[in-house]
Amino acid sequence: MKYKKSDLLKPEYLLNAYASGIFPMSVSEFNGEILWFSPDPRGIIPLDNFHIPGNLKKIYNKKLFEIKINSDFKSVIENCADSKTRKQDSGNWISEELINAYLKLHKLGYAHSVETYWNGSLAGGLYGVSINGAFFGESMFFNVKDASKIALVALINKLIEKKFILLDTQYINPHLLQFGAIEIPKQEYLKLLDKALLIKTKFV
Repeated sequence: MKYKKSDLLKPEYLLNAYASGIFPMSVSEFNGEILWFSPDPRGIIPLDNFHIPGNLKKIYNKKLFEIKINSDFKSVIENCADSKTRKQDSGNWISEELINAYLKLHKLGYAHSVETYWNGSLAGGLYGVSINGAFFGESMFFNVKDASKIALVALINKLIEKKFILLDTQYINPHLLQFGAIEIPKQEYLKLLDKALLIKTKFV
């Protein structure tokens, strides 16, 4: 079956892509064209062996940030697309076309945001896609120091509570390394993904 370019970001195609270990990015070097990636090696955070830096654990336990889930998904993904607030990553790969695609997945219950609030205002957060026992992290942002890190800790705790077995980070960077992120061969990742997709659980 052949797909038109306009079909590639439809929910059913996106979900099939994630379930096959593939994800889209808008590449500025190609005038924002949507390209598809399945890196080897693949970045993950092992949920049975993740690490919380000591100072961050203190902040989390003191509950200095208010944590919410799916309270303002649109604002989270728009902030993640803004290079001024997405300080952990380089480049701008979240196009308006991708934003609209993930908003549709959110309405269908597959895309989720974890948000942190400081004095009632959105301070940071992250978003990703969940399918059964797999969560595919996409991007994060912060306006207040440690806000995105607290969101990541909250995400991991939620995934453990819900018995997820895969937290896919796609790639790894120094920010993720401090939480125990590792790279695994693509074939090992795909085997783990297949196991995760058999687990009947939901993020919310």
